[in-house]
Amino acid sequence: MTHHDSDLGLAQLNDWLRGRHALTGVAPDWDVRDLPEDPAILFADWVRAAAAAGVAEPHTVTLATVDAEGVPDARTLILKRIDERGWGFASTRSSRKGAQLDAVRAAALNFWWQPQVRAVRVRGRVEEATPEESAADLAARSAAARAGIADGDWVLWRVVPSRVEFWQGEADRRHTRLVYEAAADGWSRTLSGRAADRIEEETRA
Repeated sequence: MTHHDSDLGLAQLNDWLRGRHALTGVAPDWDVRDLPEDPAILFADWVRAAAAAGVAEPHTVTLATVDAEGVPDARTLILKRIDERGWGFASTRSSRKGAQLDAVRAAALNFWWQPQVRAVRVRGRVEEATPEESAADLAARSAAARAGIADGDWVLWRVVPSRVEFWQGEADRRHTRLVYEAAADGWSRTLSGRAADRIEEETRA
């Protein structure tokens, strides 16, 4: 059975949604002519800049997974760490996300810092940390946060990135995208959008 907006009382909401403005933040200056070889270094700069600018909880991230039937799911959690093995997050093995990660060992992360019109997207395979690392992560939580977690149920996972995208919104909608893709000898980089246009203009001048 199909419904019209008015049948569900959504017509007024949809009118309101159509009238909302997007990209209302203020993008920081970004010199794309001096980029690090490792996307983790640029992420560290961006997340610290977001925190310094007063962005609330810049370490929160949307984690997207897929279940055994190929149906996607997403939720917001906290980035625990970044190291040479990947981007870490943790939860219980008995959770829905735990079951999905057991079925499909791949995931994506999405950070969105609206006041700075910036986003970072990460995707790749997922690896489970050692039991010792997971236990240490659990031990670092408060007693209240540890309450009710069964022995051995807490897991630290890492997204081992194959692709990391840095996105900065532009008023003219020529949004700047910097994409790092994993290669055999490190990372390749592709720049597009307004920042790439500026570099091209400077080269021609």
